[in-house]
Amino acid sequence: MARVLIVGAGLTGSLCAALLKKETARPLHLVVWDKAGDSGGRMTTANSPHNPQSTVDLGAQYITRTPHYAKKHQSFYDELLVHGILKPLTSPIEGMVMKEGDCNFVAPQGVSSIIKHYLKESGADIYFRQCVTQINLRDDKWEVFEEAGSPEQFDIVVLTMPIPEILHLQGDITNLISECQRQELESVSYSSRYALGLFYEAGVKIDVPWAGQYITSNPCIRFISIDNKKRNIG
Repeated sequence: MARVLIVGAGLTGSLCAALLKKETARPLHLVVWDKAGDSGGRMTTANSPHNPQSTVDLGAQYITRTPHYAKKHQSFYDELLVHGILKPLTSPIEGMVMKEGDCNFVAPQGVSSIIKHYLKESGADIYFRQCVTQINLRDDKWEVFEEAGSPEQFDIVVLTMPIPEILHLQGDITNLISECQRQELESVSYSSRYALGLFYEAGVKIDVPWAGQYITSNPCIRFISIDNKKRNIG
């Protein structure tokens, strides 16, 4: 049985694992590593330290299905809607720019529930706080090193972490990336986002007419959301 390692437990890694399980004819032993303490990546949902049932989205706030995405990926939206992981976004978001044919969805259990769904579907073994540092090729196997433990061997390795982390990997992988590929990877840029979640006592009322609002008049704050109102969970 081939051992497959997927590095990164965000949307790309989790969906990749689920699709490999679904579409591959031969049996696979799927393993997912992530350097964080939980899955989600840029679709993270945080729990209150005092009440695990109280959560806030610190990554993506809602999912937009464009006509192009609907044409290519409708089956994914259908699956998530059937399982109740996505529901139509009906709460008011001030400043939202809607294009013709767009449809927005929200995740009632938090946006990270999408990632958790795909990881569960994949049946993969999932390990957190696994920071990959080096990848070598040994006898047609990939020998993968991580900071805290001994190296492990895999038949296939899929890297889904941010590109700067890929470019910092040591070992044989540095020679397997061509100069052209390296230049293309180095040309990718990321813009930083910082998220702050505030948890309130049950029953606190925030008297505003919106569930979320885009901010254009402040150089730092870009978006504010009242998560339970945004998700229609009372």
